[in-house]
Amino acid sequence: MGQAAESKPPLFPPLGKQWAIAVSVLGLLALGTTGIYVLKLSSREPSAPSVPTQVSPPKIQGVSALGRLEPLGEVINVAPPPNQGGAKVSQLLVQEGTSVKKGQIIAILDNVDQKKAEVDVAQKAVNLAQANLAIIEAGAKSGEIQAQAAIIKQLEAELSGEIATNQVTIARLEMELAGEKQQQTATINRLEAELKDAQREEQRYELLAQDGVISAEDLEKRQLGLDKAQESLTEAQEKLKKTINILSQQITEEKAKSTTKINSLRRQIQEAKATLSRIAEVRPVDVQKAQAEVDQAVAQLKESQEDLDLAYVKAPGDGQIIKIHSYPGEKVDDSNGIVELGETQQMMVIAEVYESDINKVKIGQKANIKSENNTFSEELQGTVQEIGRQIGKKDVLDTDPAANVDVRVIEVKILLDPTSSQRVSNLTYAKVVAQILL
Repeated sequence: MGQAAESKPPLFPPLGKQWAIAVSVLGLLALGTTGIYVLKLSSREPSAPSVPTQVSPPKIQGVSALGRLEPLGEVINVAPPPNQGGAKVSQLLVQEGTSVKKGQIIAILDNVDQKKAEVDVAQKAVNLAQANLAIIEAGAKSGEIQAQAAIIKQLEAELSGEIATNQVTIARLEMELAGEKQQQTATINRLEAELKDAQREEQRYELLAQDGVISAEDLEKRQLGLDKAQESLTEAQEKLKKTINILSQQITEEKAKSTTKINSLRRQIQEAKATLSRIAEVRPVDVQKAQAEVDQAVAQLKESQEDLDLAYVKAPGDGQIIKIHSYPGEKVDDSNGIVELGETQQMMVIAEVYESDINKVKIGQKANIKSENNTFSEELQGTVQEIGRQIGKKDVLDTDPAANVDVRVIEVKILLDPTSSQRVSNLTYAKVVAQILL
């Protein structure tokens, strides 16, 4: 091959070779120094084995939990009873923020006038029943009793007069009958005697006529006299019979008439006496009936008054009006009632403590409360008053979007001190962060 092959370039250029020599020297010096230091250490006495240091975990100072502000006793939705369903608010006597006392009227419903009228009717019914009871207990008036007694006396006097009059009338008729009998009987006796005389005279003249001593005309006169005597006797007998019949019938009729009237008077007297006994007597059964009517009327009045009282919606306790749900002219809100009422003078925090931390919380522990949303700036103080007995889901949501909303918590009630309560009395349901100090 004519020309020799090209040789490889040197590993280090001339200047680079000098730097490499310098670095190598420095490395040897460092290695030597290290070896000498190790030899010196190894020549010293061996020290005691080192003990690893134990680091204690930091001590937990408190339990933090989200919560909300509420009045003591929680918020009450004040509404009329269910039997007032459909009623409207006629007058609203409070505003939001108004402080009320227990029993204070908050609102008046529109059925108040109707309820007042029902109470008025019931009151009049009570008055009427009581008056009737008083009349029955007092019995009849003294004037009525005296008047009835006078009627009885008058009837008794009429009865006595009727009996006496009847006796006199009957006696008069009986005497008249006896007198007529006697007089007409005497007349009949006389006429019978005259008839006998006329018969004898006629018989004698008939014998004389047969002997021709007297004329036929004289005999005829004697026969006419006999016939006249017989006729007079018959007439007298008929008259006596007729008189006896008439007077006897009068006596019978007078007796019957008097008996009827006497019986009527006696019956009237009995009825008048019964009436007097009735009006003068106060029967227990009548009093009981009248008293029952009074009791029934009073019960109805009480019921009407209670219905009227329901038309006035009253505060169930002391507190402050937090929110109004129903205004005048509106139907009462079926879900929220008329107003929300809370005892804002004493506020508390409903803290939702994790189930895993609840064993650290004790009644009486102190707590510091802050606003998560800067609703208030000061830190509040309170004391754990009550620990819930039921585990549930969170009601207060964390602002962290990654927070577990299904975490199980227990509600703990923290009672704020008076100063803290006053600061947040108008912040019901405000979101807070509570730290319960251990």
